[in-house]
Amino acid sequence: MSAHDDNLPVLEADPIADPGLPEHEWRPTDVDPAMERRAERQVAAWFGLSMVSTVLFVVSYFAFAVGEDADTFLGLGSSTLFLGLTLGIALLSIGIGIIQWARKLMGDHEIVEYRHSAASSPEDREETLAVLALGAEESGIGRRPLIRNSLLGALGLVGLTPIIALRDLGPLPGDVLEHTVWDKGMRVVRDVVGTPIKASELIIGDLVNAQPEALFNGGPEGGPMEGVELQIEKSKSSVILVRMEPDDITPGEGREDWSVDGIQCYSKICTHVGCPISLWERTTGNVLCPCHQSTFDLGDSAKVVFGPAARALPQLPLAVDDEGYLIAQSDFTEPVGPSYWERDSG
Repeated sequence: MSAHDDNLPVLEADPIADPGLPEHEWRPTDVDPAMERRAERQVAAWFGLSMVSTVLFVVSYFAFAVGEDADTFLGLGSSTLFLGLTLGIALLSIGIGIIQWARKLMGDHEIVEYRHSAASSPEDREETLAVLALGAEESGIGRRPLIRNSLLGALGLVGLTPIIALRDLGPLPGDVLEHTVWDKGMRVVRDVVGTPIKASELIIGDLVNAQPEALFNGGPEGGPMEGVELQIEKSKSSVILVRMEPDDITPGEGREDWSVDGIQCYSKICTHVGCPISLWERTTGNVLCPCHQSTFDLGDSAKVVFGPAARALPQLPLAVDDEGYLIAQSDFTEPVGPSYWERDSG
C-alpha cells in the first residue's frame, strides 16, 4: 500500500503474527510524488502507443493491395506484414501498460486468503465486496483519470480491429440472395460437364443434377466462371431435374406451365440449412435432404412432408427452345437456400 494511502480501509490482521515475510520495502513511486506522476505518464504513453498502432492497423488494411497486385516490403506481403506488426504492437502496448501500472502504481502489500467452505456466509460476501472496493481504490483507477481514459481509449480502439477484418468475409449481401444467374432463355446443362439437356433425353424416374449454362460460358471472355465467383453462383443456382408422370404432378397456383412433359426443375439447396439435396425416391416422388432428412414432395410443388425445413423448394419455370433443349423461363421467383435468407430487400 502506498505511503499516502493511510485513510484506506485495512483488512483484518493475519492470525499468524510473523508469517516469515521480509520487511516491506516501499517503491520509489510510493514515496516520491514526482516519480509517481512520471510512472503515470509512462503508463498512459503505452496506452497511447496502442491507440496509434490500432489506427495504423486500420490504415494498413485499406492502404496495401492484396492478391495478384499485392504490395511487398522486404520480399513480404505489405498487408500481412503491417497488419500483424501494428496489431501486435497495439496488444503488446496494452499489456505492458497494465504491467507497469500494477508494478509501480497499484497497491503494494501482501494479502493472505484463507480457504473456507464453498457456501459463503453474508459476512464473507460483505468482506469480499469490501476487498473489491479496496482493490478498486488501490488501483487508483478512480483518481488517475489519465490512465483510466487512455486505457479505455486503447481497449476501445483495439476492439475495432476484428470488426474491420470482417470486411474480408466479402461484400454486404444486399439483395444478392434474392437473385441467381438464371435468366429467361438460359439453357439447363448437366453438372460438371456442362452439356445441354434435351427434354427427349429424360425418361420417367430420372433425376439429373444440373446448372445454368452461364456457369460454363459466363466468365471472362466467354469462358467458364472460376474461383470465388463460380462457388458463389453455384451455391445459389444448382438445381435438380426430375421427370415424373404428368398425372402424378399437382402444379401450384400459377405454375401450370412451369414443367415440360412431366419434367420439373427445383433448387438443389435445402431450405433448412442449405445442404445439397440428392436422395431421390422414384416410387414416392419425394426427394430427401441427407443432412437432416427434410423430405419434399416433388409431385406437389416440392412441399415439405417431413423434417425441419420450413418451406418448399423453390421451383424454376421450364420451357424448351427451338432445338428441344430445356431452358429457364426466368430466374427463381423466390429466394433460394435456407429460410432465414428469405428477405425482401425492397
